[in-house]
Amino acid sequence: MNKNVSEQIKELVTEAEWLEAFPVVNQLRTNLDESSYIKLVKGAKELHYYRLFGLYSKNEIAAVIGFMPMTTLYNGKFIWVCDLVTDYPKRSMGYGKKLLAYIEDWAKDNDIGIVSLSSGLQREDAHRFYETKMDYKKVSYVFLKNVD
Repeated sequence: MNKNVSEQIKELVTEAEWLEAFPVVNQLRTNLDESSYIKLVKGAKELHYYRLFGLYSKNEIAAVIGFMPMTTLYNGKFIWVCDLVTDYPKRSMGYGKKLLAYIEDWAKDNDIGIVSLSSGLQREDAHRFYETKMDYKKVSYVFLKNVD
């Protein structure tokens, strides 16, 4: 990490980097322990081309975003943002906006015209962020059923 750069976004590609991001990710994905988190990241990378990026501020991870490039009949080629979380004490400092803008640019650079995500119904602050600060449109509901 360049000590002269106060903020930097970089892809997290090693298990050590994933573990460094875990305390921040765990604020969103509270159901995961380190072991299950590592297994899920490995599996998602291998099966679905999952990518994980961290925004570092003063050489510490301030925010994390995970996404998958996908193709569906509905959207064609698009980015599905699976995880976006800013470390709690660092929220409302623009880190989430910077990471999401970075992924939007990544999509454009890779000839992908849509970035999509879902957000839990209870996360009203996140919804305001996506709609008012990032200009995302509410276009559908996501339905889920456990079948085990």
